[in-house]
Amino acid sequence: MLSYRHAYHAGNFADVMKHVVLTTLLRYMTRKESGLCYIDTHAGAGGYDLQSGFAERTGESRLGIAKLWRQKETPPPVADYLGLVRQFNRGEELTGYPGSPWFAAKLLRPQDRRVLIELHTGDFTLLENRFENDRRAYCHAKDGYRFSAGLVPPVERRGLILMDPAYELRDEYETAVATIGKLHRQFSTGTYVLWYPILDEHRTASLRKQFEGLGIRDVLHLALRVADRKTLPGMYGCGMVVINPAWTLRADMELALPFLVSELGINEGAAFAIEQWAAEC
Repeated sequence: MLSYRHAYHAGNFADVMKHVVLTTLLRYMTRKESGLCYIDTHAGAGGYDLQSGFAERTGESRLGIAKLWRQKETPPPVADYLGLVRQFNRGEELTGYPGSPWFAAKLLRPQDRRVLIELHTGDFTLLENRFENDRRAYCHAKDGYRFSAGLVPPVERRGLILMDPAYELRDEYETAVATIGKLHRQFSTGTYVLWYPILDEHRTASLRKQFEGLGIRDVLHLALRVADRKTLPGMYGCGMVVINPAWTLRADMELALPFLVSELGINEGAAFAIEQWAAEC
């Protein structure tokens, strides 16, 4: 436990999808003038050097953000995301990749608040250093599953909770779903986003059953597969479960996900899915 470092995987295809969805949601939710609370239960380091030993060792960014870096013609949700990644790099060359806390820092406003939780000591130190002068960011070296329960409902009465675990433990899927269920009972109007790796279709089917067991309404499932399981025997895709999504999210993903399949797909097994796991009412 706590051996996972996201620096090894920064900028891979899963990060691309996750952050296209996240930026789309944040853009929509900040249209309303009232304050918003953003809670990141597994915040990581907040940003990553793609030329570091961690990232160079796996080279996963070459199958993710590097494929999109110089793209000019992209759907609006992808163009918005790419513009932010370019701001993080501040130059023509792709040398770094922002984490979810950085995207939130760029898109949230003075009336909004960020709660960033990270248990890994090394990543927490990097996270805290990155946002030490940001009065809107509150960093906590805690277990995100447990600590988040005391954060909802937020005083703002509006919230986006991102849960992006490492899935190091065998029962972590169950823990993530159970935690979301608990948070939702305390704060039913919040928007919840769970990222997960697609390692086999049985796990995805099991995850759906677990969410159905919670009895929560308005659950949208998004998935991106860049290959078939034989080509990539590890993680060949990723998914995001969104509870109480922005009403525009489906339409935005109908533009973004086919583009990501065409650009990031490795073979004919590449595909996307947009599914309503539970109706709004």
